[in-house]
Amino acid sequence: MSGRTIGGVTPISPIAPTAPVAPIEITADEARRIQLRAQGLLGTDGRRGGVAGMLERLGAVQLDTISVLARSHELVPYARLGQIGRDSIETAYWGADATFEYWAHAACVLPIDEWPHFEFRRRAFRARGRRWHKVPEKACDQVLERLRADGPLTTGDLGGGRARSGPGGGEWWDWSEVKVAVEWLLDIGEVVCVRRIGWRRVYDLPERVVPAGLLDRTVSDEECLTRLVGRAGIALGVATRADLADYYRIKGDQVDAVVGATGLVPVTVPGWRGGTWADPAALAGPVRGRHRTTLLSPFDSLVWDRRRTSRMFGFDHRLEAYVPKEKRVHGYFTMPLLAGGRLIGRVDPAREGGTLVARQVSFEPRAVSTRPRAEAAVAALRTALWQAAGWVGCHDVRVETVLPPALSSHIRQAMPLITQADLS
Repeated sequence: MSGRTIGGVTPISPIAPTAPVAPIEITADEARRIQLRAQGLLGTDGRRGGVAGMLERLGAVQLDTISVLARSHELVPYARLGQIGRDSIETAYWGADATFEYWAHAACVLPIDEWPHFEFRRRAFRARGRRWHKVPEKACDQVLERLRADGPLTTGDLGGGRARSGPGGGEWWDWSEVKVAVEWLLDIGEVVCVRRIGWRRVYDLPERVVPAGLLDRTVSDEECLTRLVGRAGIALGVATRADLADYYRIKGDQVDAVVGATGLVPVTVPGWRGGTWADPAALAGPVRGRHRTTLLSPFDSLVWDRRRTSRMFGFDHRLEAYVPKEKRVHGYFTMPLLAGGRLIGRVDPAREGGTLVARQVSFEPRAVSTRPRAEAAVAALRTALWQAAGWVGCHDVRVETVLPPALSSHIRQAMPLITQADLS
């Protein structure tokens, strides 16, 4: 690696294979706390370096089109850093020439130092020759010519994204030839996105925006995978083979091929099946610190993998935005409620003028199984809602449906009783 420092954190490098060692046993509770610290949601380490430091530690922040309180890539630093200015978030992502956008867990913001390590994916795209569409070669040549002459450019600058106008346009199957071409060139690394304007990608040529030392590096698939599996292990703290594969959406056999060279150490966790590894730095001492109380984006990397979230927290996480309204259980944009190191419930938020509305609050049964637990859960909800309200510029909070219903009156009585101590 270049050795460049981002947000005060020096990027990791692959570590040579070591002799097998006997797995260390850690408890499920220890594994949960290790993950929370690794993800910047326990203790003070998660605040070091601001947004740039957070991105370096997580390795990737997912982008998504849905915006309720804010877009997901804004909600991720909010959950870790608190009421940080939204403009400063965008500047950290797109204004410092330190990031690019590419396919990781999904479409993600990534540290620019990771550019060489996604060459394995770019090679795979080239070998396959297409993703969703037949690639129009003439349009690709035209896009590259325009970018050389006039770039950086958005899809609109290049001629538009839709093949046709009217209702239903804009889905990937309705892409114009220009949109197909520029997205394909992004897939194979002949164009790059290093910033967005609003929600529009801005495309440019890699030689203009990727540092030469990164652009010119030749990295084998094995080196790419070793780096990314190691990064996933550090970002998760402790992880199974499937967890490591899911973080950057690689294959299980690819994990098997390189995990011994990552520097991760084998561990066992009671009740976990299959091989499990941990970041050795995460095992160096006890996990201590203050837990964050916050609402999480449904696309937060803490809850990316539904099976892992269930295993870690006993929490069934599911985004229902794409579920027909009549079949939704928890709501359109369900945000997990994190408090005390546990996922204790869900909130489906909305905004009505200056009011943050919790359309539905659904507590986990175990989180309200006793009166003290219920009181703690209500206090956590109050804090999380008022913090979020202040961040998005709302001056009031309203709670509508509550599950279990027995807590409805208690919650409505508690909501106005926020104090500055709750927000600190």
